[in-house]
Amino acid sequence: MGLFKSRKLRFPLLIFLLSILPLWLFLHSGLPITHDGIDHVARIANFYQSLSEGNLIPRWAGNLNWGYGHPILMFLYPLPSYIASIFHFLGFSLIDSIKLVFAASYVLSGLTMFLWVKNFLGEKEGLVASVLYLFAPYRFVDMYVRGAIGEHVAFIFPPLILYFLYKLSENRNEILDKKTFLLTLGGALSLGGFILSHNAISLLFAPFILFYALFLVWQNKKYKNPATSFITMFALGGAVSAFFWFPAFFEGKYTLRDIVTAGTYASSFVNPVSLIYSPWNFGGTGQFSVQIGLLNILAVLSLPLVLKKLKERRLLIFYVFAFSYFLISVFFMLAISNPLYNILTTLQKLQFPWRFLSVSIFMASIMGAFLVYSIPKKQKVFAAGLIIIASITLSFNYWKVKGYLYRDDSSLRGIYKSTTDTGESAPIWSVRFMEKESKDTIEIIEGEAVIKKLARNSAKHSYEIDVITDNARIKENTLYFPGWKIFADGTSLNLQFQDPNHRGLMTFNLSKGHHKVYAVFEETKLRLFADYVTLVSIITVISWGSLILIKGKLTKKA
Repeated sequence: MGLFKSRKLRFPLLIFLLSILPLWLFLHSGLPITHDGIDHVARIANFYQSLSEGNLIPRWAGNLNWGYGHPILMFLYPLPSYIASIFHFLGFSLIDSIKLVFAASYVLSGLTMFLWVKNFLGEKEGLVASVLYLFAPYRFVDMYVRGAIGEHVAFIFPPLILYFLYKLSENRNEILDKKTFLLTLGGALSLGGFILSHNAISLLFAPFILFYALFLVWQNKKYKNPATSFITMFALGGAVSAFFWFPAFFEGKYTLRDIVTAGTYASSFVNPVSLIYSPWNFGGTGQFSVQIGLLNILAVLSLPLVLKKLKERRLLIFYVFAFSYFLISVFFMLAISNPLYNILTTLQKLQFPWRFLSVSIFMASIMGAFLVYSIPKKQKVFAAGLIIIASITLSFNYWKVKGYLYRDDSSLRGIYKSTTDTGESAPIWSVRFMEKESKDTIEIIEGEAVIKKLARNSAKHSYEIDVITDNARIKENTLYFPGWKIFADGTSLNLQFQDPNHRGLMTFNLSKGHHKVYAVFEETKLRLFADYVTLVSIITVISWGSLILIKGKLTKKA
């Protein structure tokens, strides 16, 4: 009870207690059956395996796609996998690790929303925004129907980025000040974390984050301009995550991404009525609930009341923009926006317009906070309590799972009979999916040879091959993707991967004699450049922090 008496802790503790209520479903053994859940576990199993082999940036999933391997780790948000890998390293099973990621992300998203909103509106307003953010029906669809771990983790970061922008705008200290350093670093890591959680969702929020930064620059124009700190924060955030987004963007041209996803968005627009009310459903697109939340919608509809009460110009501008961004997010979920998708072709890569729900829920939660802010102090506690109770109560019907799936770790570490996606990450010179496991990891397709397998991990396969005939043609049953190379006796071989009889698989020729052969997946020049950008950003942060420590010691001596 002492914690509740602490003014600083009572609201965060209340948010924590409220947020764990819907998480009781994770206490059941097994993994909730979701659209993507078990595939995420399989990816994490491959990610962890590669990580444990010494690859700090796992890019190749060796056991996916019936054992032929797959480049999906290059294109799918790695932060949830890194976090799950930490839990798995600590001794949790793969399934329990992913459940912990879901649970921790859910709780943290509520706390970060409170942290930001309380700073510029107040604690009660922050509490309401947090609850509306946590208990919107789509949050449970993400968690218990879709199993969308990337989107789920991403909910943590928008309020956290905005919080650090806000605190930086208030900061009047110089660049070699500890507070400036910590706030900039916090903002950069939050932005980097957002990109690494779900690059598509981070793009949807980018205009709003940019507006907020410009808004704060305008608001503080009479004082020290925070623009330099903001630019530093954005640059570091982009750089620290460059190892992922840079190759994912520029090497996507080697995949079936644009072919497989073409036109998907056009068949996935939302029925407007479903945004207002749609019951729980385990079905796919067009069936599962896309409800924004009745309390969230009421918060948006309170616009006239809030506009009448708001007197501060800065809050009025921000509120109107949040409302406008809410309308934009809803617009892009409806079929009426189709012509704009044809113009803004980048939006087509979202695949599903209902991804904008993340934005809609966020904006509606902010507007709920403004509603409480506009209510007189005497009625504020009652109004906030009513919104919180109603929001939680109306979400009860979405706290459910279809059932549970039981798989031990050993069954997830081996060959997995799927790419874990719809084929969009498959190389363009291959088929979308393999259909069966190969007879062996390496085969002789022409000539005679004796093959001895030496070692095999995610990124390197080693053999000794004695070629008996003048020449032999060998097939390494691994999908080719830029970065794969084959060496014989230390010399790089001419690698082929477009043989119509072995589509997308690596084949090579060897002359008569004994050869030490290994296939290795290396960083391309582009990936290496991205890795160095991330490395330089880390060195920059360490150097900056070191300078501050040195300055502090010199100041003490003086």
